[in-house]
Amino acid sequence: MRFLPVTLLAFVLYIVITGSATPYDIATGAVTALVAGLLFGKYLVKNPKKALNPARWVAMIVYFIKYITIIELKAHLDVIKRVITGDTNPGIIKVPITVKDEYARFLVANSITNTPGTVTVYMDEKYAYVNWINVKTRDPDEARKEILEDFEKHAKRIFER
Repeated sequence: MRFLPVTLLAFVLYIVITGSATPYDIATGAVTALVAGLLFGKYLVKNPKKALNPARWVAMIVYFIKYITIIELKAHLDVIKRVITGDTNPGIIKVPITVKDEYARFLVANSITNTPGTVTVYMDEKYAYVNWINVKTRDPDEARKEILEDFEKHAKRIFER
């Protein structure tokens, strides 16, 4: 049963990435996804019931759409402005992280790193160390609100509830 979430995700990604739903692509995607699910499902899925929860999949899709349309756009525009004006105050800031699930932590770290202007340098059990293009505050709690609070909210919804 642990192979099923990986198989479904791999199939959806295959169809989205190829941009085609011809019978050949569906068959190839199904075989590829099944192989991926059988090979990696036992390593990636701890709780198949939790992983197959439709509410989690919807939350993941909502987050992905919000991330690539709103969060990324704002960050790109901010970095463009800073490059043109030279208005930067870079630094590494220690930010408390509240999510506990390893997948949630991974999502938060990658969301920070993939957002222009921030890079997760290191993460331990309690803190993320973030290289920030414009350090607005050195207060860890205020920095958490600025940098990763929204990411954590979605990560909790997807992986911890």
